[in-house]
Amino acid sequence: MRGYWLVGAGAALWGTIGWFVSALQELGFSSLQIVFLRTGVAGLLLLLYTLLVNPHQLRLSWRDLPYFLGTGICSIAFFNWCYFQAIKEVSLSVAAVLLYTGPAFVVILSRIFLKEVLTPLKILSLLATFLGCCLVVGWLPEMNQNITVYGLILGLGSGLGYGLYSVIGKPATSRYSPLTITTYTFIIAALFLLPLSQPESALRLLVTTLAWPYILALSLIPTVIAYLLYTRGLSMLESSRASITATIEPVIAVLIGIFFLGDQLTLWQVLGIIFILAAVTSIQFETDSDQEMAD
Repeated sequence: MRGYWLVGAGAALWGTIGWFVSALQELGFSSLQIVFLRTGVAGLLLLLYTLLVNPHQLRLSWRDLPYFLGTGICSIAFFNWCYFQAIKEVSLSVAAVLLYTGPAFVVILSRIFLKEVLTPLKILSLLATFLGCCLVVGWLPEMNQNITVYGLILGLGSGLGYGLYSVIGKPATSRYSPLTITTYTFIIAALFLLPLSQPESALRLLVTTLAWPYILALSLIPTVIAYLLYTRGLSMLESSRASITATIEPVIAVLIGIFFLGDQLTLWQVLGIIFILAAVTSIQFETDSDQEMAD
């Protein structure tokens, strides 16, 4: 049960990202620059903390480097780029729904590469989660969005990249601490994004605006702390279960919008929240015997 609480707490903190991103966008930062600053500052803070508190956790075997290249580039950098591009190409609600196809990718890839059991309850929970996400972001009951092929590919790419963190990061959890995994993931992501994010323009904005409080908050709350919690919980759970549990994030984002940003909560959104919470709760009570029967 502790693993579910850790994963859920990390996902809840991810739900606060919109607060900080909106403020930085108003100051003139592009989405790619925000991703670079988020990963760069978070990676630097984690590196300094690890050097001061537990430097031996920075030891890394070269044979395991592909795991961190995968979580840093194929997951964090890739899914952020796809997600922000999808928002421009289609709409925020459609992009958010497509992003949360991540658990479906995790369940399928975990079955193929990690040999995790695909139980009927997992399938049912995935369906309920996806339906709940559609309701929460307003894509249902009326499907009146025009989705281009390019937008659909970007949206599904964001879901794939989002889900890859659980699949790629899972094997590393048996050999490295959450602190080690998270530190190298963000450092690699930031180094990869550096030449792509127009750093000169970002530097000018950092000098001429009051962006640092937002950047530090974004790098700490929904980044460093959230990923440490999630990665720790991932070490205790199957990748598929962790990913399904993490879909509580859009629920938190909607609640923050309602209580702090003045958004209106519709009956359909309430129903979507119930679907997601039911899926997250049900997957926790699946017993080992259920998995054995599925085998």
